[in-house]
Amino acid sequence: MTSEHSPIHIIGGGMAGTEAAWQILQSGVPVTLHEMRPQVKTDAHQTEGLAELVCSNSFRSDDHENNAVGLLHEEMRRLGSLVMEAAAATKVPAGSALAVDREQFSQYVENKLASHPLFTLVREEVAAIPPAAWDNVIIATGPLTSMNLADAILELTGKDSLAFFDAIAPIVYKDSIDFNKAWFQSRYDKGEGADYINCPLSEEQYNELIDDLLDGDKADFKDWEKDTPYFEGCMPIEVMAERGRQTLSFGPLKPVGLHNPHSDEQPYAVVQLRQDNALGTLYNIVGFQTKLKYTAQKEVFRKIPGLEKAEFARLGGLHRNTFINSPELLDDQLRLKQMPRLRFAGQMTGVEGYVESAAMGLIAGRYAAAERLGRKITTPPVTTAFGALINHITGGHIPGLPEQKTFQPMNINFGIMPPLENNKGPNGRKLKKAERKPAKSARALRDLQDWLDSLE
Repeated sequence: MTSEHSPIHIIGGGMAGTEAAWQILQSGVPVTLHEMRPQVKTDAHQTEGLAELVCSNSFRSDDHENNAVGLLHEEMRRLGSLVMEAAAATKVPAGSALAVDREQFSQYVENKLASHPLFTLVREEVAAIPPAAWDNVIIATGPLTSMNLADAILELTGKDSLAFFDAIAPIVYKDSIDFNKAWFQSRYDKGEGADYINCPLSEEQYNELIDDLLDGDKADFKDWEKDTPYFEGCMPIEVMAERGRQTLSFGPLKPVGLHNPHSDEQPYAVVQLRQDNALGTLYNIVGFQTKLKYTAQKEVFRKIPGLEKAEFARLGGLHRNTFINSPELLDDQLRLKQMPRLRFAGQMTGVEGYVESAAMGLIAGRYAAAERLGRKITTPPVTTAFGALINHITGGHIPGLPEQKTFQPMNINFGIMPPLENNKGPNGRKLKKAERKPAKSARALRDLQDWLDSLE
């Protein structure tokens, strides 16, 4: 298969870059994907595979009626998403969430792209602004953009980069967990009813855990990192503990919807572990993203009932994420205003999360392909999950205030979507609170279909 069109260049082989590549290939336009690994490594990646999942193996809720990220899943499926196809093929049990086997997921995406005759993979670092001969470029280098390219972007834009720290949770070998103390169950028996491993804590054990998190040795920051804010959606567990002793008991360690079969006594708090691979041999500790040093992690986490002899496939860690000032720099087609041949996609634009990053790669790929083919593509309606995210990153700060204080990374949520027009259902009755999210989702899918029909 050949094409009369010159290739679109994509820098970065993560979630956004691979999804963008797939969308472009489906339009019959060649893609050259530049990925710097393994020639240049990052502090967080462990393989050289495309679309490697670093922080977690979960794409979060798959409920498209009641959850905004589930809605985004559904919108992506309707737009032919490779990421959603790969997730379906490599899914592991996770209750109402969509979680995958990391290695199988990465391999699926890479194999799918590599088998396409219009796809070229180049293993190299793009360390400067691409040459003018690359007339259609998507920069999707993600939160771990190489310093060389980041410096070149800053020099070009003249704007300060915004940054935050992102933390990853430890992964435990299942066969090292003591099931005389732990048990399988999902909260309220959702999903398959037994998708999580639960480790109970008494009040005394909970308070000891809080003390250990507060007092444990933590990773040192470089001087230039000390004032970097954390992203609220991936907060290190010890930072959450600093906000109050009960913060975790009302967050990831809440004991509701669970019953300990080993005891009639209700646990004061519960640590949950979620399956991390298809074989079911690895489980990650939910919500335990951490900046504790490795020795401290082993000492502290092995005090959790059921994890006394835990063996870790991976300990938690911390890495610095970087994103650009998108409301100031990008137009609604994700083009750099001062150099429109460059587009940005993924976490670098100020969306947060695997799904959101892939979604922005998907739409950037469609924009780039349409431009190469001489077609016009409009922005999805703001009532859709896609449109709401684009609206946030290209105009999501508060006018009149410094963007550095008001523009922050954002997961998809119903709050960035317009309210319902009249809060009434088809029968004219006022919608109850529980009915509003399904109504917003239904509106989004109708408007998405209308948008797709208009493109055709």
